[in-house]
Amino acid sequence: MRPASPHWAPENYADRRPRLLQRAKIVKAVRGFFEGQDFVEIEPSALQVSPGNETHIAGFATQFSPPGGPPTTYYLHSSPEFDCKKLLAAGEQRIFALAHVFRNGERSKWHHPEFTMLEWYRTDTPYRALIDDCAALLKLAAEAAGASHFHFGESRLDPFLAPEIVSVAEAFERYAGIDLLAVLGDRDALAARTAKIGVRVSADDHWSDLFSKILSDRIERRLGHGRATVLIDYPASEAALARRKPDDPRLAERFELYGCGVELANAFGELTDPVEQRRRFEADMAERARLYGHSYPLDEDFLAALAHMPPASGIALGFDRLVMLATAAQNVEEVLWAPVARPKGAS
Repeated sequence: MRPASPHWAPENYADRRPRLLQRAKIVKAVRGFFEGQDFVEIEPSALQVSPGNETHIAGFATQFSPPGGPPTTYYLHSSPEFDCKKLLAAGEQRIFALAHVFRNGERSKWHHPEFTMLEWYRTDTPYRALIDDCAALLKLAAEAAGASHFHFGESRLDPFLAPEIVSVAEAFERYAGIDLLAVLGDRDALAARTAKIGVRVSADDHWSDLFSKILSDRIERRLGHGRATVLIDYPASEAALARRKPDDPRLAERFELYGCGVELANAFGELTDPVEQRRRFEADMAERARLYGHSYPLDEDFLAALAHMPPASGIALGFDRLVMLATAAQNVEEVLWAPVARPKGAS
Protein backbone atom coordinates (compact mmCIF):
# COMPACT_ATOMS: atom_id res chain seq x y z
CA MET A 1 0.00 0.00 0.00
CA ARG A 2 1.29 3.42 -0.93
CA PRO A 3 1.98 5.54 2.18
CA ALA A 4 -0.18 8.61 2.79
CA SER A 5 1.31 11.91 1.71
CA PRO A 6 2.75 14.04 4.54
CA HIS A 7 0.83 17.07 5.79
CA TRP A 8 3.28 19.42 4.07
CA ALA A 9 2.79 17.88 0.62
CA PRO A 10 1.49 20.74 -1.55
CA GLU A 11 -1.70 18.93 -2.55
CA ASN A 12 -2.52 18.18 1.10
CA TYR A 13 -1.58 21.60 2.36
CA ALA A 14 -3.70 23.33 -0.29
CA ASP A 15 -6.76 21.48 1.05
CA ARG A 16 -5.96 22.37 4.66
CA ARG A 17 -4.84 25.96 4.21
CA PRO A 18 -8.30 27.65 4.18
CA ARG A 19 -9.12 26.20 7.59
CA LEU A 20 -5.68 27.11 8.92
CA LEU A 21 -6.23 30.72 7.88
CA GLN A 22 -9.60 30.63 9.67
CA ARG A 23 -7.79 29.27 12.72
CA ALA A 24 -5.39 32.24 12.64
CA LYS A 25 -8.35 34.64 12.60
CA ILE A 26 -9.92 32.86 15.59
CA VAL A 27 -6.62 33.07 17.50
CA LYS A 28 -6.49 36.82 16.86
CA ALA A 29 -10.11 37.28 17.92
CA VAL A 30 -9.64 35.27 21.12
CA ARG A 31 -6.61 37.29 22.14
CA GLY A 32 -8.54 40.48 21.46
CA PHE A 33 -11.44 39.24 23.60
CA PHE A 34 -9.25 38.70 26.65
CA GLU A 35 -7.07 41.75 26.17
CA GLY A 36 -10.25 43.85 25.97
CA GLN A 37 -11.12 42.68 29.49
CA ASP A 38 -7.69 43.43 30.95
CA PHE A 39 -6.49 39.85 31.02
CA VAL A 40 -2.76 39.17 30.94
CA GLU A 41 -1.56 36.45 28.57
CA ILE A 42 0.94 34.22 30.36
CA GLU A 43 3.41 31.70 28.95
CA PRO A 44 3.55 28.48 30.99
CA SER A 45 6.56 26.21 31.01
CA ALA A 46 6.05 23.00 29.06
CA LEU A 47 8.49 21.15 31.35
CA GLN A 48 7.02 20.32 34.75
CA VAL A 49 7.87 18.07 37.68
CA SER A 50 4.47 16.41 37.17
CA PRO A 51 2.27 16.12 34.07
CA GLY A 52 -0.77 16.46 36.34
CA ASN A 53 -2.46 14.02 38.67
CA GLU A 54 -5.69 12.99 37.00
CA THR A 55 -6.28 9.26 36.95
CA HIS A 56 -6.68 8.72 33.20
CA ILE A 57 -4.37 11.36 31.71
CA ALA A 58 -0.98 9.99 30.62
CA GLY A 59 2.10 12.17 30.34
CA PHE A 60 5.28 12.29 28.27
CA ALA A 61 8.46 11.92 30.32
CA THR A 62 11.87 13.31 29.45
CA GLN A 63 15.17 13.87 31.23
CA PHE A 64 17.21 16.95 31.93
CA SER A 65 20.95 16.30 32.26
CA PRO A 66 22.57 19.22 34.08
CA PRO A 67 26.32 19.76 33.66
CA GLY A 68 28.07 17.60 36.23
CA GLY A 69 24.85 16.45 37.90
CA PRO A 70 22.52 13.47 37.81
CA PRO A 71 19.65 13.49 35.30
CA THR A 72 16.26 14.68 36.49
CA THR A 73 12.93 13.48 35.11
CA TYR A 74 10.53 16.13 33.87
CA TYR A 75 7.20 15.82 32.10
CA LEU A 76 5.59 17.76 29.30
CA HIS A 77 2.58 19.45 30.85
CA SER A 78 -0.92 18.19 30.07
CA SER A 79 -2.39 21.59 30.99
CA PRO A 80 -1.04 25.04 31.91
CA GLU A 81 -3.08 24.84 35.11
CA PHE A 82 -0.27 24.47 37.64
CA ASP A 83 1.66 27.48 36.35
CA CYS A 84 -1.53 29.55 36.04
CA LYS A 85 -2.47 28.93 39.65
CA LYS A 86 1.05 29.71 40.86
CA LEU A 87 0.75 33.06 39.11
CA LEU A 88 -2.61 33.69 40.77
CA ALA A 89 -0.90 33.01 44.08
CA ALA A 90 1.76 35.54 43.07
CA GLY A 91 -0.90 38.22 42.64
CA GLU A 92 -2.28 38.07 39.10
CA GLN A 93 -6.05 38.43 38.92
CA ARG A 94 -7.10 37.80 35.30
CA ILE A 95 -4.89 35.59 33.17
CA PHE A 96 -5.16 33.42 30.10
CA ALA A 97 -2.87 31.03 28.24
CA LEU A 98 -3.07 29.72 24.68
CA ALA A 99 -0.65 26.87 25.20
CA HIS A 100 0.53 23.72 23.48
CA VAL A 101 -0.02 20.79 25.84
CA PHE A 102 0.76 17.08 25.60
CA ARG A 103 -1.10 13.88 26.43
CA ASN A 104 0.22 10.41 25.76
CA GLY A 105 -1.80 7.61 24.24
CA GLU A 106 -4.38 9.93 22.65
CA ARG A 107 -4.89 10.10 18.88
CA SER A 108 -8.25 10.12 17.11
CA LYS A 109 -10.38 12.47 15.06
CA TRP A 110 -10.84 14.55 18.22
CA HIS A 111 -7.51 13.83 19.99
CA HIS A 112 -3.89 14.61 19.23
CA PRO A 113 -0.75 13.98 21.33
CA GLU A 114 0.13 17.68 21.09
CA PHE A 115 -2.75 20.13 21.02
CA THR A 116 -3.66 23.69 21.98
CA MET A 117 -5.49 24.50 25.18
CA LEU A 118 -7.06 27.86 25.94
CA GLU A 119 -7.16 28.32 29.69
CA TRP A 120 -8.28 31.36 31.66
CA TYR A 121 -8.86 32.37 35.28
CA ARG A 122 -10.82 35.07 37.08
CA THR A 123 -10.18 35.71 40.77
CA ASP A 124 -13.07 36.48 43.13
CA THR A 125 -15.59 35.45 40.46
CA PRO A 126 -18.32 32.78 40.67
CA TYR A 127 -17.70 29.81 38.39
CA ARG A 128 -21.01 30.26 36.60
CA ALA A 129 -19.71 33.57 35.22
CA LEU A 130 -17.47 31.46 32.98
CA ILE A 131 -20.58 30.28 31.13
CA ASP A 132 -20.93 33.81 29.78
CA ASP A 133 -17.29 33.70 28.64
CA CYS A 134 -17.97 30.43 26.81
CA ALA A 135 -21.04 31.84 25.07
CA ALA A 136 -19.06 34.90 23.98
CA LEU A 137 -16.20 32.78 22.63
CA LEU A 138 -18.54 30.57 20.60
CA LYS A 139 -19.96 33.65 18.90
CA LEU A 140 -16.49 35.13 18.44
CA ALA A 141 -15.13 31.97 16.81
CA ALA A 142 -18.09 31.81 14.43
CA GLU A 143 -17.70 35.45 13.43
CA ALA A 144 -13.95 35.11 12.91
CA ALA A 145 -14.44 32.00 10.74
CA GLY A 146 -17.37 33.49 8.84
CA ALA A 147 -19.64 30.66 10.01
CA SER A 148 -23.38 30.90 10.70
CA HIS A 149 -23.44 27.43 12.32
CA PHE A 150 -21.01 24.91 13.79
CA HIS A 151 -20.92 21.51 12.13
CA PHE A 152 -19.63 18.03 12.84
CA GLY A 153 -20.92 15.10 10.82
CA GLU A 154 -24.71 15.37 10.80
CA SER A 155 -24.78 17.62 13.87
CA ARG A 156 -25.26 21.39 13.75
CA LEU A 157 -25.46 24.02 16.44
CA ASP A 158 -26.14 27.73 16.39
CA PRO A 159 -23.21 29.42 18.19
CA PHE A 160 -25.24 32.63 18.54
CA LEU A 161 -27.79 30.99 20.85
CA ALA A 162 -27.23 30.96 24.60
CA PRO A 163 -26.12 27.50 25.82
CA GLU A 164 -28.65 25.20 27.43
CA ILE A 165 -27.75 24.58 31.08
CA VAL A 166 -28.43 21.02 32.30
CA SER A 167 -27.34 19.52 35.62
CA VAL A 168 -25.56 16.18 35.61
CA ALA A 169 -28.41 14.72 37.65
CA GLU A 170 -30.95 15.98 35.08
CA ALA A 171 -28.91 14.49 32.23
CA PHE A 172 -28.69 11.09 33.92
CA GLU A 173 -32.47 11.10 34.44
CA ARG A 174 -33.24 12.36 30.93
CA TYR A 175 -30.89 10.16 28.90
CA ALA A 176 -30.28 7.11 31.10
CA GLY A 177 -33.34 6.97 33.33
CA ILE A 178 -31.15 6.96 36.45
CA ASP A 179 -31.73 8.96 39.63
CA LEU A 180 -28.05 9.76 40.17
CA LEU A 181 -28.42 11.50 43.52
CA ALA A 182 -30.17 8.42 44.94
CA VAL A 183 -27.11 6.25 44.22
CA LEU A 184 -24.28 8.70 44.95
CA GLY A 185 -21.34 6.71 46.30
CA ASP A 186 -23.27 3.42 46.25
CA ARG A 187 -21.29 1.28 43.83
CA ASP A 188 -23.60 -1.73 43.84
CA ALA A 189 -26.75 0.33 43.35
CA LEU A 190 -25.22 2.19 40.42
CA ALA A 191 -23.88 -1.07 38.98
CA ALA A 192 -27.38 -2.56 38.99
CA ARG A 193 -28.79 0.46 37.17
CA THR A 194 -25.87 0.49 34.73
CA ALA A 195 -26.43 -3.13 33.78
CA LYS A 196 -30.18 -2.53 33.47
CA ILE A 197 -29.68 0.07 30.70
CA GLY A 198 -27.34 -2.27 28.80
CA VAL A 199 -23.97 -0.77 29.68
CA ARG A 200 -21.32 -3.37 30.50
CA VAL A 201 -20.29 -3.65 34.14
CA SER A 202 -16.97 -5.22 35.16
CA ALA A 203 -16.34 -6.75 38.55
CA ASP A 204 -13.54 -4.30 39.29
CA ASP A 205 -15.47 -1.17 38.25
CA HIS A 206 -15.56 1.48 40.96
CA TRP A 207 -18.41 4.00 41.30
CA SER A 208 -16.46 6.55 39.25
CA ASP A 209 -15.85 4.00 36.48
CA LEU A 210 -19.57 3.34 36.20
CA PHE A 211 -20.36 7.06 36.23
CA SER A 212 -17.90 7.62 33.39
CA LYS A 213 -19.26 4.70 31.35
CA ILE A 214 -22.82 6.00 31.51
CA LEU A 215 -21.72 9.54 30.74
CA SER A 216 -19.73 8.37 27.73
CA ASP A 217 -22.16 5.77 26.42
CA ARG A 218 -25.54 7.38 27.03
CA ILE A 219 -25.17 11.11 27.62
CA GLU A 220 -22.28 12.99 26.01
CA ARG A 221 -23.24 12.25 22.40
CA ARG A 222 -26.72 13.71 23.10
CA LEU A 223 -25.39 17.11 24.17
CA GLY A 224 -24.78 20.27 22.20
CA HIS A 225 -27.09 19.74 19.24
CA GLY A 226 -28.93 22.80 18.00
CA ARG A 227 -27.22 24.87 20.65
CA ALA A 228 -24.30 24.34 23.01
CA THR A 229 -24.93 22.53 26.28
CA VAL A 230 -23.43 23.33 29.66
CA LEU A 231 -23.42 20.21 31.87
CA ILE A 232 -23.17 21.50 35.41
CA ASP A 233 -22.89 20.40 39.06
CA TYR A 234 -20.88 17.18 38.97
CA PRO A 235 -20.67 14.78 41.90
CA ALA A 236 -17.82 15.93 44.14
CA SER A 237 -15.96 12.67 43.49
CA GLU A 238 -15.74 13.58 39.79
CA ALA A 239 -14.12 16.99 40.24
CA ALA A 240 -10.64 16.58 41.67
CA LEU A 241 -9.67 20.24 41.31
CA ALA A 242 -12.99 21.89 42.19
CA ARG A 243 -14.40 23.09 45.49
CA ARG A 244 -17.65 21.65 46.78
CA LYS A 245 -20.91 23.56 46.42
CA PRO A 246 -21.63 25.38 49.70
CA ASP A 247 -25.37 24.62 49.48
CA ASP A 248 -24.91 20.93 48.57
CA PRO A 249 -21.48 19.44 49.41
CA ARG A 250 -22.39 16.25 47.56
CA LEU A 251 -21.75 18.23 44.39
CA ALA A 252 -18.85 20.27 43.06
CA GLU A 253 -18.56 23.63 41.33
CA ARG A 254 -17.78 22.15 37.95
CA PHE A 255 -19.28 22.39 34.49
CA GLU A 256 -18.38 21.15 31.02
CA LEU A 257 -19.26 22.78 27.71
CA TYR A 258 -20.46 20.51 24.87
CA GLY A 259 -20.94 21.16 21.17
CA CYS A 260 -22.11 18.64 18.56
CA GLY A 261 -21.84 15.81 21.07
CA VAL A 262 -18.24 16.59 22.04
CA GLU A 263 -16.71 18.11 25.17
CA LEU A 264 -15.20 21.51 24.46
CA ALA A 265 -14.34 22.91 27.89
CA ASN A 266 -14.05 21.98 31.56
CA ALA A 267 -14.57 24.63 34.28
CA PHE A 268 -14.14 24.76 38.05
CA GLY A 269 -14.72 26.89 41.05
CA GLU A 270 -11.11 26.25 42.01
CA LEU A 271 -10.12 24.31 45.09
CA THR A 272 -7.56 26.28 47.13
CA ASP A 273 -7.18 24.00 50.16
CA PRO A 274 -3.75 22.34 49.81
CA VAL A 275 -4.53 19.61 52.35
CA GLU A 276 -7.71 18.56 50.54
CA GLN A 277 -5.99 18.87 47.16
CA ARG A 278 -3.15 16.58 48.32
CA ARG A 279 -5.68 14.03 49.55
CA ARG A 280 -7.46 14.04 46.18
CA PHE A 281 -4.24 13.81 44.19
CA GLU A 282 -3.01 10.91 46.29
CA ALA A 283 -6.32 9.08 45.86
CA ASP A 284 -6.24 9.62 42.10
CA MET A 285 -2.63 8.44 41.85
CA ALA A 286 -3.46 5.33 43.88
CA GLU A 287 -6.25 4.63 41.42
CA ARG A 288 -3.89 5.27 38.50
CA ALA A 289 -1.39 2.79 39.96
CA ARG A 290 -4.19 0.22 40.31
CA LEU A 291 -5.33 0.65 36.72
CA TYR A 292 -2.07 1.33 34.86
CA GLY A 293 0.70 0.08 37.13
CA HIS A 294 2.35 3.45 37.74
CA SER A 295 1.62 6.96 38.98
CA TYR A 296 3.09 10.46 38.72
CA PRO A 297 4.78 12.61 41.37
CA LEU A 298 2.99 15.48 43.05
CA ASP A 299 4.12 19.05 42.39
CA GLU A 300 4.94 20.18 45.91
CA ASP A 301 5.54 23.73 44.69
CA PHE A 302 1.98 23.80 43.33
CA LEU A 303 0.52 22.55 46.60
CA ALA A 304 2.47 25.20 48.51
CA ALA A 305 1.15 27.90 46.17
CA LEU A 306 -2.47 26.87 46.73
CA ALA A 307 -2.30 28.15 50.29
CA HIS A 308 -1.68 31.65 48.88
CA MET A 309 -4.12 31.49 45.95
CA PRO A 310 -7.21 33.72 46.16
CA PRO A 311 -10.69 32.39 45.42
CA ALA A 312 -10.91 31.94 41.65
CA SER A 313 -12.75 30.27 38.83
CA GLY A 314 -10.92 28.71 35.91
CA ILE A 315 -11.62 26.87 32.69
CA ALA A 316 -9.73 24.89 30.05
CA LEU A 317 -11.07 24.86 26.49
CA GLY A 318 -9.86 22.56 23.71
CA PHE A 319 -8.99 25.23 21.18
CA ASP A 320 -8.49 22.85 18.24
CA ARG A 321 -11.96 21.39 18.81
CA LEU A 322 -13.49 24.86 18.78
CA VAL A 323 -11.76 25.52 15.46
CA MET A 324 -12.97 22.18 14.11
CA LEU A 325 -16.59 23.07 14.78
CA ALA A 326 -16.25 26.61 13.45
CA THR A 327 -14.67 25.37 10.20
CA ALA A 328 -16.71 22.14 9.80
CA ALA A 329 -13.54 20.02 9.97
CA GLN A 330 -14.03 16.29 10.51
CA ASN A 331 -10.57 15.53 11.93
CA VAL A 332 -8.41 17.56 14.27
CA GLU A 333 -5.42 17.28 11.93
CA GLU A 334 -7.30 19.39 9.39
CA VAL A 335 -6.91 22.41 11.70
CA LEU A 336 -3.33 21.84 12.96
CA TRP A 337 -0.53 23.69 11.19
CA ALA A 338 1.93 20.86 11.78
CA PRO A 339 0.44 17.56 13.01
CA VAL A 340 2.74 15.22 14.90
CA ALA A 341 4.27 12.67 12.53
CA ARG A 342 2.78 9.21 12.76
CA PRO A 343 5.03 6.23 13.55
CA LYS A 344 6.36 4.44 10.49
CA GLY A 345 3.79 1.96 9.24
CA ALA A 346 0.90 3.53 11.17
CA SER A 347 -2.29 4.26 9.28
